[in-house]
Amino acid sequence: MAKLARSPFLYIDPESEVTLQDQLRKQLTLAAIAGAFTPGKRLPSSRALASQLGLSRNTVLLAYQKLIDEGLFISRERSGLYVNPVLLKGRVAIDQVAGLTRPGSSHPDEKRVRRSIWSSRFKNRITAGKQWARRLPHWRQYPYPFIDGLFDESLFPVHEWRDAMRSALAVAEINAWSVDAGDADDAMLIEEIRTKVLSRRGISARADEILITLGSQQSLSLLMQMLVDKSVTVAVEEPGYPDLRRLITQNRGRIRHQKVDDQGLIVDETLSSSQIICVTPSHQYPTGATLSLERRHALLQSAEANDQIVIEDDYASETDYLETTLPSLYSLAQGQRVIYVAGLSKVLSPGLRLGFMVAAPEVIAEARALRRLLIRHPPMNIQRAAAHFLAMGHYDATMMRVGKLFRERRTALRDALNHYMRNLATIMPLHGGTTYWVQGPPELDVHKLIDLAEQKGVLIESAAPYYASDAPQNEFLVGVTSLSLERIRQGMAILRDCIRQLLGYPALPLETGQVLATDAAIRLALSGSSFLYRTVYSDPCTIDLLPDGRMTGRAGYANEDCDTGRWWIEDGRWCRQWKSWAYGEVSRYHILIDDKRIYWLDEMHLIVDSAIYIRPDEADLSA
Repeated sequence: MAKLARSPFLYIDPESEVTLQDQLRKQLTLAAIAGAFTPGKRLPSSRALASQLGLSRNTVLLAYQKLIDEGLFISRERSGLYVNPVLLKGRVAIDQVAGLTRPGSSHPDEKRVRRSIWSSRFKNRITAGKQWARRLPHWRQYPYPFIDGLFDESLFPVHEWRDAMRSALAVAEINAWSVDAGDADDAMLIEEIRTKVLSRRGISARADEILITLGSQQSLSLLMQMLVDKSVTVAVEEPGYPDLRRLITQNRGRIRHQKVDDQGLIVDETLSSSQIICVTPSHQYPTGATLSLERRHALLQSAEANDQIVIEDDYASETDYLETTLPSLYSLAQGQRVIYVAGLSKVLSPGLRLGFMVAAPEVIAEARALRRLLIRHPPMNIQRAAAHFLAMGHYDATMMRVGKLFRERRTALRDALNHYMRNLATIMPLHGGTTYWVQGPPELDVHKLIDLAEQKGVLIESAAPYYASDAPQNEFLVGVTSLSLERIRQGMAILRDCIRQLLGYPALPLETGQVLATDAAIRLALSGSSFLYRTVYSDPCTIDLLPDGRMTGRAGYANEDCDTGRWWIEDGRWCRQWKSWAYGEVSRYHILIDDKRIYWLDEMHLIVDSAIYIRPDEADLSA
């Protein structure tokens, strides 16, 4: 790395993407405001400063001239350059305030004094209680960050967003969005969302039924403030979104925790005592389960019968990658009793923070009035840029590109889990999404696993914060939004080794059975046999070993995933190679058969995998 150019108060990085001139101008401004230049004292000449920083004199001259044009510096003929005294006005008075503690110093009792002043005055302590979501600020430095909801920088559509911003900054556009419109939203963005985003989700809405928010999080916050008090019980998913529970508690609402399974929220009579039901139907947060169509209808019937409101948080609707998208609750209910909360893609969310709410006009009007008290409205220039981003087709193109990447990554993660973790973990079958909810061996302490994996460069997330009650100690999440396709397999291999290290596992737990040591014994036991097992994602799988050395595999409830390969025996080990499964690589195993179960062992005689064993005389194989 090139050495930083510096003076006692100026630091210029030659490798920064920011131009040297812009860096210098920023540093000079900060130095002036901080009082680095004594009032009335001349600044260094352009020649002297250029020499000191190792910059061209022209770069310094341009930076100085820009600061003069902006009125921050003033030039006095035949005297030199000075900081504008107006810029420093009031600073001396601030420094002279009695008792002011200068930065960097601290009274020994300062923290205790602050605590005594403030702690009793917080009426709703957001920081109290169990914290959630371990989000390391420097996560990009890790080679294998399996943290869902964090996005590697390659995903953001930089050029397309710049294109939209340029359009929004045209003179005519500025004249349109810079006018004070009260609490109204950008009409162009409302129309783009109404016609291009909602239509894909089966939702028909008028302009007065849509409100722009600072992400879906603000939509939830507004709704909790509007609809919840101590008389209201809100049903939430368990496990579920921790911040939603905090929002309900902050507004003194009561919470009913409703269990979820592989079909999403369980809809039964226990929901009848709640006035509001919050649900994430597209992909349950955080397990990823999709609410089945039958349960969607049952939930809406319950809401109608019990005079309930349903808040549909469609935070991940853009990640229905594998199957036909089910209709939203809002579309099924035709807007009755359902409030729809969503946002633009999560890939864009960290920078844009734009979401929207769709509801009856009465709800939108009240939410708009409340939003006005809090923030007035989201920035109008960002709204207009987002509108152009949609209108130009950039949003659709981005979703197609990101969707393809996420499908590939998610399939790679599933295959890696199946390859490395089949005897160590189970995962829930998913219909899209970017996260797998993993259940490890019962004795696994996931907090120890997280610490050990982090030491080896692998980041995973505990499931515990998503539970309101005691969480299973062996559950964790892995996602694919934050790392490239090429790193997924190696990361899962490292994670597998971490689990084995923690458990001293899987050494042979068998007192019976014998490792087949000779080629003849292995051939006699395996030629013409079949193996039955379930994948890590719970699909049934059958493998047939044909006597001629061919191998066939069928996975799925309708045998929708099939492969062929070959098997052979070499130096007392059973060898196999699939065309596609197991990465198409050659694998070699020692074999142990214990009655009705076969075990594949590695070179250390540790269990790699196992299956139900059907003997050759019991198998019904066809050529």
